[in-house]
Amino acid sequence: MADWDLLLTDARLATMRGGEPDYGIIEDAALAITDGSIAWLGAQCNLPAATAAESRSLHGRWVTPALIDCHTHAVFGGNRAAEFEQRQSGVGYEQIAAAGGGILSTVTATREASADTLYESALQRLHALAAEGVATIEIKSGYGLEVDAELKMLAVARRLGERSGLSVRTTLLAAHTVPPEFSGNADAYIDLICDEMLPRVVEQNLADAVDAYCERIAFSASQIATLFSRAQELGLPVKLHADQLSDGGGAELAAQFKAVSADHLEYTSAAGVDALASAGTTAVLLPGAFLTLRETQVPPVAALRKAGVPIALATDCNPGTSPLSSLQTVMALGSRLFNLTPEECLAGVTREAARALGLAADRGTLENGKRADIAIWSFDHPRDLAYWIGQNRLAELLIGGRRFTPD
Repeated sequence: MADWDLLLTDARLATMRGGEPDYGIIEDAALAITDGSIAWLGAQCNLPAATAAESRSLHGRWVTPALIDCHTHAVFGGNRAAEFEQRQSGVGYEQIAAAGGGILSTVTATREASADTLYESALQRLHALAAEGVATIEIKSGYGLEVDAELKMLAVARRLGERSGLSVRTTLLAAHTVPPEFSGNADAYIDLICDEMLPRVVEQNLADAVDAYCERIAFSASQIATLFSRAQELGLPVKLHADQLSDGGGAELAAQFKAVSADHLEYTSAAGVDALASAGTTAVLLPGAFLTLRETQVPPVAALRKAGVPIALATDCNPGTSPLSSLQTVMALGSRLFNLTPEECLAGVTREAARALGLAADRGTLENGKRADIAIWSFDHPRDLAYWIGQNRLAELLIGGRRFTPD
């Protein structure tokens, strides 16, 4: 019997292991896979005497950890392209919302859509991500805003994970905005989430985490604290949409509950950065939303970097503020809009993205024992991923050691 299932030789590895300079590069390298995990990697001259059921030369191609999209809203009904066109023609958001547009139009479309319709439309977005090297994706609910519709979204996301070939993590974002049925009574809606929705989500094992939107147009810190306390009672980790439009103390709130991530962070204060650092919370930056909304307040990248806060990047794929399903584009935007280095950008969609999902022990770097989620590339250097815009150089994607091919 062979020692390994697959041996890849003549490779150049960018391991992205923390604490190592220059992408953790190993030249003239080999990597072995057994039972879906990395069994050995290192300089080819140190390759141990072992047998492999299959051996392949990569002819000098680069290998990185497969990419991870740690913040998406990829399951939704309809789209908002017509509203985008209206905005580009000078129609104001408030006017669009008064005519039934905005996020509530997506809520209506999502409630009305069948589970099969939601599945098929989301599957196209997942395939677009996989075509650029993504193996793991987080999908939030948040366009149902009622018990059955939120559970429907999460069930679709679970189904995507079971059938798409990608690894899918699911997040309950019922506290995304106040639904029309609870207009003027957000506290009652939070009670509904805590008393009815969360227990059913846990009973049916539909979510891996709970998220909320802390902002004046959504929910207050005290309302979210009530929700997070209940989530943690039920054993679910939390994450937070924080400080996107104003400094509402979102970063501090996320840190208070040891959130795995705090996302957006454009208006986070110095105190908020320090709180994230103390709590070990990962910052997830979302340049697609920043670009689409034409924001001018850049997240405090230098302060996050100095404080040692891990920085991840994600698409925020959604129909309203980030109609983006290209994580390679996110790297290009992260470098140009937020002044991240190319290495920080790649770390942000591998090592730090894994951390933002609580998966750092399992994936995000090339290391012995981790999942063999591997992207193989035809480029000159890993920096090319942040440098090029719209030039996909993915040669092959392995998920759990097996070549990924969309159904």
